[in-house]
Amino acid sequence: MATLKQTTIDGTLTITGSLSTKTLVPVALPIGLSAWSNGGSLITARDSLAGAGTQTAGLAFGGQTPAISDATEEYNGTSWSSGGNMSTTRRELAGAGTQDAGLAFGGLAPTLSNATEEYNGTSWSSGGNLITARQFLAGAGTQDAGLAFGGNTPAKSNATEEYNGTSWSNGGNLTTARFDLAGAGTQTAGLAFGGNTYVNSNITNSNATEEYNGTSWSNGGNLNTARRELAGAGTQTAGLAFGGVTPALSNATEEYNGTSWSNGGNMSTARRSLAGAGTQDAGLAFGGFTPANSNATEEYTQPTTIFLDRIWSSGGNLSTARYALAGAGTQDAGLAFGGQTPSIQTATEEYNGTSWSNGGNLTTARFHLAGAGTQDAGLAFGGWVSAISNATEEYNGTSWSSGGNLTTARRYLAGAGTQDAGLAFGGQGPANSNATEEYNGTSWSSGGNLTTARYALAGAGTQDAGLAFGGSASALSNATEEYNGTSWSNGGNLSTARERLAGAGTQDAGLAFGGLAPAISNATEEYNGTSWSSGGNLTTARQMPAGAGTQDAGLAFGGVTPAISNATEEYNGTSWSNGGNLTTARYSHAGAGTQDAGLAFGGFATPANSNATEEYDQGAINQRYPIIMSHTFDTMIMTDLATRYNIADDVDAATAGINVGNIYHTNGIVKIRLT
Repeated sequence: MATLKQTTIDGTLTITGSLSTKTLVPVALPIGLSAWSNGGSLITARDSLAGAGTQTAGLAFGGQTPAISDATEEYNGTSWSSGGNMSTTRRELAGAGTQDAGLAFGGLAPTLSNATEEYNGTSWSSGGNLITARQFLAGAGTQDAGLAFGGNTPAKSNATEEYNGTSWSNGGNLTTARFDLAGAGTQTAGLAFGGNTYVNSNITNSNATEEYNGTSWSNGGNLNTARRELAGAGTQTAGLAFGGVTPALSNATEEYNGTSWSNGGNMSTARRSLAGAGTQDAGLAFGGFTPANSNATEEYTQPTTIFLDRIWSSGGNLSTARYALAGAGTQDAGLAFGGQTPSIQTATEEYNGTSWSNGGNLTTARFHLAGAGTQDAGLAFGGWVSAISNATEEYNGTSWSSGGNLTTARRYLAGAGTQDAGLAFGGQGPANSNATEEYNGTSWSSGGNLTTARYALAGAGTQDAGLAFGGSASALSNATEEYNGTSWSNGGNLSTARERLAGAGTQDAGLAFGGLAPAISNATEEYNGTSWSSGGNLTTARQMPAGAGTQDAGLAFGGVTPAISNATEEYNGTSWSNGGNLTTARYSHAGAGTQDAGLAFGGFATPANSNATEEYDQGAINQRYPIIMSHTFDTMIMTDLATRYNIADDVDAATAGINVGNIYHTNGIVKIRLT
């Protein structure tokens, strides 16, 4: 059965065999994937027109062809159709509102105009006149709450006016008087940007941005590209600027986030004196001068989402490459400490979801230790220094301080719980140990001994509900024990005795996978609080993997097969399926987090210790073209994706190197393997 992990499909998808769907959560959109695509052409090519509405319900009116025009056209997301003509023929006007409630004001007709007209989806009717007649002005807002600002009277203007559906009143002046500017937003949250400030009788392109709060204008972040005769769309906190003159004709697009502008995808057709409509995520550009009158329409989009298998992306590297370290916390608040480089380490590092930063060093350098807790309340205990250690340390988010020593020094032990309610059990000291100790935030006290002394075991759960399984005693062990906060009791034995396995889950819903039995094992077992039952085997048998998650949403990654592995697998409570490979194959690494937000760090990766950190997420690529990407943009897109997500290519697909349901590419065409 093929699993197509995608929520929206444009066009027709023919299914042969069965198809299941899977709901996934998107990750952040990769930078630089926004793009323009060609839409239906205007009926009348023109420049110096105005626009309103949305990408699927646009409105174009006025302009010059080169004769001054009163033509109105309506866009349905595919093509333009003729609407009712304006009462006043004009160019260099401004617009606002929607396709069914449009607003046109100002312009040159052929003298400076103060005329205002309202559109009802069929015809235009006269509204209240502007106080100041002008051309080359900008507009924003709606038919009942319009905003007009800037322009040429014929001097450059800073005047702002507000429309209430009947008449205009004066608002706060722009800080920078200018014309040929663009606007976006609403009457109480307006945005003005670009234009011509005409200094000393010379054309002077502006990059100035101003924000309106319904009373006054204040300076915002400057455009990256100073320009005039541009168009705009969107809102004050999600603005879009495109086209214009720099003095060359421009195809540049910029996106505003309420503070600063960033570059977006370039328009296909560089032009000036164009009109715009829509939003930052669904913009519309139409008309303009190229240097001939243009009927070109372009749509700006980041709409549809393609969901991939969960995938590893590179996180910030550990400052200190090492293996046999311990870890705690989550993907956004991880903690790594100790290990071997091959010298024994004190280094502690904190992960914030993007990069590692150095935290306070462990007081005692060591490896093969155990850990518990969180980034702000970590617990490290046991391990090997130059001898077996009983040292305990507590982390407060800044530095480690000595805690109460373990009663029994040991390495290869297991841990669970929190800084104030920790649990240490098993290990080697140097004989195999059955000792259990409980930590109360100050000192360790002896708990009930394990029935079976062992090391290289796996653990899960809490101080009051712990689970110990597998490991090595005098021989490989299948023993399972449950801790109730006082004593261990025998649980159901593992079906497969093994050491160096990984575990996840809780005392009542445990998960054991991989290990050495004595051959490398792919066995998976599920614990229900009483007995283990066989689950679906790992696809890739391995020892010394890292694990995370729960019984119904487990994650296994890395290990030795006997080759060092980068394989990742996800468990759904029944079977394992291949996930995205680690970028860096490794073993003896640390893991944390969940199936949907995993964290892998450190370990040994031939020929040296690794400092690599990777984050595991449900991947998503937001694009308008879900199956076949526009060839104009696929080089940029696929280069970015290959760097971030290691997407397979057609060579892998031809050799069955990718799994059913996974995405790959060839010559810019994105494909999903269905069979």
